[in-house]
Amino acid sequence: LLELTTALLKDRIRIYPISETMRNNPLLKCLLALLVCSSLKAEQPAPGKVSEQSFKVSAKQTIPYLFSLPKEYDPSSKKKWPVMLFLHGRGESRGPLSIVAKWGPPRMAQRGDNLPYILIAPQCPAESRWTDDDQQAGVLKLLDHITTTFPADTTRIYLTGLSMGGYGTWKMAAENPDRFAAVSPICGRGNPADAAKLVDVPIWVFHGTEDTAVLYRHSDEMVKAIRKAGGKKVRFTTLQHVGHNSWSAAYATPELYQWFNKHKTENQK
Repeated sequence: LLELTTALLKDRIRIYPISETMRNNPLLKCLLALLVCSSLKAEQPAPGKVSEQSFKVSAKQTIPYLFSLPKEYDPSSKKKWPVMLFLHGRGESRGPLSIVAKWGPPRMAQRGDNLPYILIAPQCPAESRWTDDDQQAGVLKLLDHITTTFPADTTRIYLTGLSMGGYGTWKMAAENPDRFAAVSPICGRGNPADAAKLVDVPIWVFHGTEDTAVLYRHSDEMVKAIRKAGGKKVRFTTLQHVGHNSWSAAYATPELYQWFNKHKTENQK
């Protein structure tokens, strides 16, 4: 019991040597058992519930993230689940981790919607952006961690993000076009020079014509560049008379999830 407790808690508290007298103390054994149970419970998020987690990428980088498993998730089953990676906007960097559930898929999961995905929603530090190389690399390592820890269908990893997260979505998809089965950048901005990398990626773009924070033309230019490069898998929903908040309409579109669900990659196992 002592060895198990030490193994579980070594990264959380400092472990001091325990004398033989203390080792045989019934009260101490009881306390250690409670600590073990508490730790094990923390490692098993409840299906259908949003939990706050953190992933240590390196000594200098730890990523806090919201996480949820499908309501029907059964750890004893061999079923593999699709994964949805969500990148929030700038506003959700400023505040506690729970603020990430303000919009999009985390909000849906938080209110109890039945999302059939393993949902990962990391939080970007206020001093960083999703397009920063260290944030991109860290999120991909978090994705690797989740897909190896839980029964994930790696042929069905979906990427989406809004505003700043839309910027991050475009970049991550362009740098990892074989990783994601389908991608939905909402009111974001990509680099038209990356168009050739994205011709084979199913993409559904949303943007409001009256957006003054991230101009509509940025999405329009990306879609045109991909199509000019030969891409035929890109869709573009123009939201007339809508400002920056195009994500409320986008994530409330049932067809978006139907579209995600029908796509899978061919090269993942």
